[in-house]
Amino acid sequence: MSQHIRKYFFIMATLSILLCLGCAPKSPLGNIVDGLGRSVTIDKIPQRIVSLAPSNTEILFALGLGDKVIGVTEYCNYPQEAMTKPKVGGFSNVDIEKVVSIEPDLVLATHIHGKTVIPALEKLGLTVVALTPGSLNEVLDSITLVGKLTGQSREASKLVNDLRTKIEAVADETQNLSPDQKPRVFYITWHDPLMTAGTETLADDVISSAGGQNIAYDISGDKAINLETVIHRDPQVIVASVGMGSGEDLPWQYVQTEPRLENTQALFNDRVYKIDGDVIHRPGPRIVDALDQMARFIHPELFK
Repeated sequence: MSQHIRKYFFIMATLSILLCLGCAPKSPLGNIVDGLGRSVTIDKIPQRIVSLAPSNTEILFALGLGDKVIGVTEYCNYPQEAMTKPKVGGFSNVDIEKVVSIEPDLVLATHIHGKTVIPALEKLGLTVVALTPGSLNEVLDSITLVGKLTGQSREASKLVNDLRTKIEAVADETQNLSPDQKPRVFYITWHDPLMTAGTETLADDVISSAGGQNIAYDISGDKAINLETVIHRDPQVIVASVGMGSGEDLPWQYVQTEPRLENTQALFNDRVYKIDGDVIHRPGPRIVDALDQMARFIHPELFK
């Protein structure tokens, strides 16, 4: 074999190796900081992922990672394909043994799991990353992080850009409204006891971004609220969370049948609406659908 031929084969072999290396999964990060401020080492792109929250599951599927999801919670019902995945318990009562037995190389958790579940899983040698978005912008950040973790940064960037465009379309119509132009909104999540979403919640950010004023401005988190307080603050719009649990429509029915609410502007002007609780409470891609709905409820004159 001549020197030229040997040189040719050497170059081709080298190029083939480089091409193969380019196609192989690469570690996207090394160390990352998750939503709980924890430093987590990612040694390789995960191929077997367990999701401990419906919102995490929705992000994974939206990024085209459904085939890598090997475990979800009993509440992971969207998309439909997620319902066929092996179950690892509920949202707050995770079956640790089940998670370990299916050998994931990444577990996506939330702040709910910070005190007990995450330490238990890490003690058993699993890699756990917590997502803790509490606002629209933080949802976008979580999607970006998941894309980075899984080697799907390009897909994540496209999804985030699409979602941001929709968020900005609403903001363009509402950001310059004066306080007098922002209706008072009561968002009811449960009826007995009467529950609502106060400040520092995703629902509150949705209401504010949609051009409304949450009447639960002095409540932090998802808490109980007195009916007398609701009546006194006279909401102009009432939105009832429906579709979750065995009593899925009870908040809506309560608003329609509670006589003490009859004199609120919302009831008087027939401005009582339903919203899917799964969509507005899950910090995933569908949160922009909740924003769009809320904007139409609060400002039908702007969003037709």
